Amino acid sequence: KLQDCVRDGRPHRRQGGVNHPSDPSINHHFIKHPLHLRIILSTMSKVPLALASAVALLAAAASVSPLPTSAFVTPSASSASRVPSFLPSFRVATDLSASESPAATSDEGTSSSSSFALDRKPKSGDVVTIDLTLKPEDETTVIETLFDSSGTVSFVLGGGNYLPGLHDLIGTISPGETVEGKSLDAGWGQRRDELIAKVPKDGSNGLDYDKIEVGTELFLGNGVRCVVTEVTENDFTIDANPPLAGASYKADVELLTVEEGPGQVEFSEDDDSSAKRGRYEVATVALGCFWGGELAYMRAPGVVGTKVGYTQGEVENPAYKEVCSGTTGHTEAIQVVYDPDVVTYEELVRLGMDRLGESKFLLNQVGNDRGTQYRHGVYYHTPEQREIAERV
Repeated sequence: KLQDCVRDGRPHRRQGGVNHPSDPSINHHFIKHPLHLRIILSTMSKVPLALASAVALLAAAASVSPLPTSAFVTPSASSASRVPSFLPSFRVATDLSASESPAATSDEGTSSSSSFALDRKPKSGDVVTIDLTLKPEDETTVIETLFDSSGTVSFVLGGGNYLPGLHDLIGTISPGETVEGKSLDAGWGQRRDELIAKVPKDGSNGLDYDKIEVGTELFLGNGVRCVVTEVTENDFTIDANPPLAGASYKADVELLTVEEGPGQVEFSEDDDSSAKRGRYEVATVALGCFWGGELAYMRAPGVVGTKVGYTQGEVENPAYKEVCSGTTGHTEAIQVVYDPDVVTYEELVRLGMDRLGESKFLLNQVGNDRGTQYRHGVYYHTPEQREIAERV
């Protein structure tokens, strides 16, 4: 969910981590406003994930109706617009959300967490809890303050939502170990010389050269923003690197606990609690365009992982543009990994309903987005979830 992303050189701010570009080959998008949210993630896997039976909230009936079991499909790496994919770790997990549920402070919640703690180095899909402090490594570099840049945070290792370098670092240490002063790329990538060019003042580009000075912002024909960094009598230099390219954080990290992510992702009529690997659970909802919906869940206390993808549909490994065309039968959906000691499944479902607003009474439409790919629904993983979803 996060591995990549920014707009105008600034990271998108949110509780529970930050969205950052990690792959320099990706066309980075920067975020100024949630309505402009376009998180572009590295495609990490195309493995389809067998998911839950579906509960579609059909607006016309204003009630919850069951749909057939379907598969969660990862966005195709061949898509022209690269989007985040569900990790095969959804036999493992992902991160964050936004409900009004307070963090659990009961003795029961504490003992539950400690009873599932593992005495080993974490691996991809584990839920890790760390004590974290992040500070700009170059004090002269002004990096926008991030949520969760200090304090105790939990997330799914390898599941995005935090700096990729932080995931890599955590994977090398054991519970109780501390790393201090570790340099982590801030997420904007390194400066690239090929994004710097000299432009001759030969009159061929129609610019008023008297207005060109150091600091002037220009936009290229493809919409890419660049800044003038040097002006001479015969030419001027432009730089299309993100303003914070090459920036880094100094991280102090203590790994507090390692726990297994949720083991039960496929729907099971038996609801055998003994089959669960850990205490974390999975919820899946469709709220129209998945970008804004995912952001809402990222901000909720108790959510330790989010991913966007597709469910239902008949086309194997569809590209993002194919799904957006409404011809594949897929629904844009959000998969959430959460701590049931902190937030309940019902609270997560109600969060989705609150976000839908009056759109929950519309069929195949959320807001101005129309089409079967934007239909809303709740996709349950257990009979208990189905009962709760139908009640809500």
